[in-house]
Amino acid sequence: MRIAYLDCFSGISGDMFLGALIDAGVAPEIFEHAVESLNIGAKLEISHVNRSGITATKVDVVVNGKKDAPRSSGPPSTHEHSHTHGHAHHHEHHHPEAPEHQHGRGLVEIREIIRKAALSESAKTTAISIFEKLGAAEAKIHNIPLEKIHFHEVGAVDAIVDITCAAVGAEGLGIDELVCSPLNVGGGTVNCAHGTFPVPAPVTVELLSGVPVYSSGLQAELVTPTGAAIVRTLTTRFAAFPEMKIEKAGYGAGTREFPAHANVLRITIGEATKLTANTSQETVSVLEANLDDLNPQVFGYVMDRLLEAGALDVFGTPVQMKKNRPGTLLTVLSKPSDGDKLAQIIFSETTTLGVRRREENRQALARKWQTVPTRFGDVRIKIASLNGTVTSYAPEYEDCRRIAAEHRVPLKLVMQEAVQAYLRK
Repeated sequence: MRIAYLDCFSGISGDMFLGALIDAGVAPEIFEHAVESLNIGAKLEISHVNRSGITATKVDVVVNGKKDAPRSSGPPSTHEHSHTHGHAHHHEHHHPEAPEHQHGRGLVEIREIIRKAALSESAKTTAISIFEKLGAAEAKIHNIPLEKIHFHEVGAVDAIVDITCAAVGAEGLGIDELVCSPLNVGGGTVNCAHGTFPVPAPVTVELLSGVPVYSSGLQAELVTPTGAAIVRTLTTRFAAFPEMKIEKAGYGAGTREFPAHANVLRITIGEATKLTANTSQETVSVLEANLDDLNPQVFGYVMDRLLEAGALDVFGTPVQMKKNRPGTLLTVLSKPSDGDKLAQIIFSETTTLGVRRREENRQALARKWQTVPTRFGDVRIKIASLNGTVTSYAPEYEDCRRIAAEHRVPLKLVMQEAVQAYLRK
């Protein structure tokens, strides 16, 4: 099983990711073909630079003869290197416009540009998924409906190129799994579309929800919204360096040079030496309560409340209790940090007088989402794999339920068509 590991000790941006891929052996022609097929007036400039003694590959996106300008940082009093940031580009300087000022590209148009490109269907699906993650984060931060999100013209071109090339390049690596280190987000402040914010920027924070991050203290924006969207979509897990037999490594350069800090992204590729290299180990809390006098309607309500409060899973098992009374064993799986909160819900909403709690180790398969088109609309497929082999796949219920209701067709038909579409791909 071939795996790749991203060392984000200096963060990640779109151009750094592309540089690392090329440095690791992905043919530049793959990216050049992808950019040309997008047909949006852009091209790539690829060069080799030195970052603190490390030779790395630098990728610049040129739009109508001009390179994308980096976003400015906060005022001089904020930090030492205030005039620029750590990477070539990202998305908040081509920020969403308010609906009355739309003059950039929206997600609908961007989806069409990517879909018309002469690329593999899987790469196009991945690229669209990355852009949708970015758009959803922007929409939430600015409290604007997703369909109203628009990007400034130059920024949209730059983003389309970076994100599409990231999807194509990741596919070109020929790996079974991409693992990522915790992300060094940097520090200081950055000037966004609507004011000055501390690093990481608001959209980056939204994209990195649930991801392990830290700051080394370097006063620069190291993780860009572009990089955050890419890494959230392409990586299967965030962990320490995995066990592997290293074959090669590549270095992608950021725009800035820092004293005593190599501003590069490293990707290391090799063969996994551990059979379960793409499974994650975690500790979960198991909460249990025996219920023999609870209204069944209340039980359904309790399950909903527990799931809404962050439970990983909730289920009931029929049991025979003392005095031969039939009852239900309520079992809740949760993150250890959520155990007290969920136990309180069980006490307040049920008739139980006690909640048992224990910690258990859980091994989870690597999982990812893939969107497939059907004649009724797009459906997400959850795919689980072990050692690079797909072990199971299933259409997302909520997508299928919504489509079935909208088109007034049987739910099972939508689910069947989604599975067939996935197998055809």
